[in-house]
Amino acid sequence: MKSFKPLVPFFLVAAVAACTPLQVVTHHVSSSESSVPSGRYQLDPHHWNVSFDVDHFHYSRFVIRFDKATAQLDWNAEGMSGSAVRATIDAASVNTNVPLLDRMLKGPDMFDVARYPDIVFVSTGFQRTGDDKGTLTGDLTIRGTTKPVTLNVTFNGHAVNPLTKQETLGFSADGRFSRAQFGLTTWYPAVGDDVHVAIQAEFSKPPASSAQ
Repeated sequence: MKSFKPLVPFFLVAAVAACTPLQVVTHHVSSSESSVPSGRYQLDPHHWNVSFDVDHFHYSRFVIRFDKATAQLDWNAEGMSGSAVRATIDAASVNTNVPLLDRMLKGPDMFDVARYPDIVFVSTGFQRTGDDKGTLTGDLTIRGTTKPVTLNVTFNGHAVNPLTKQETLGFSADGRFSRAQFGLTTWYPAVGDDVHVAIQAEFSKPPASSAQ
């Protein structure tokens, strides 16, 4: 993998060069879920964000983000109602922009990444609340404890990405959970119990010819 990393910028430049300015300007994303081909999609490694924010001394909502994650979306003809997603976050990739706090969050008093390296979400159901949105329920596992959570999900759109030439679709989501339910009680009440989750994600799959 190390030998491949220097080639990544080259491939990105090549993709941009293959896309004309006209293709970028005229790019259109469909808001219809029915336009999305069925199949398995993977999280775009360059276009996603997952962050947690919690109350900090009632001054602000302190933001904690993660730098490494993978996710798999199995999409079928029913759209969001009949599709499923599984996401895995590398707990050790937690990033607060404060190195000392990062080390504390990775330690045994919080995420305990040595024993529980992954934060995992597996969807279990979807209830539509609008044309392009709904509530996604699933099982969230943190620190070896699994609890049900609900996310409010919006389907942002689908198209063939003009840069990658891959089928691509995007989502926004957010939700809340009690960190105490997962045994994450350190620093309470100075740091609040209510955790707000914010997610932005693009999923893509290569053309059938590339997959073969």
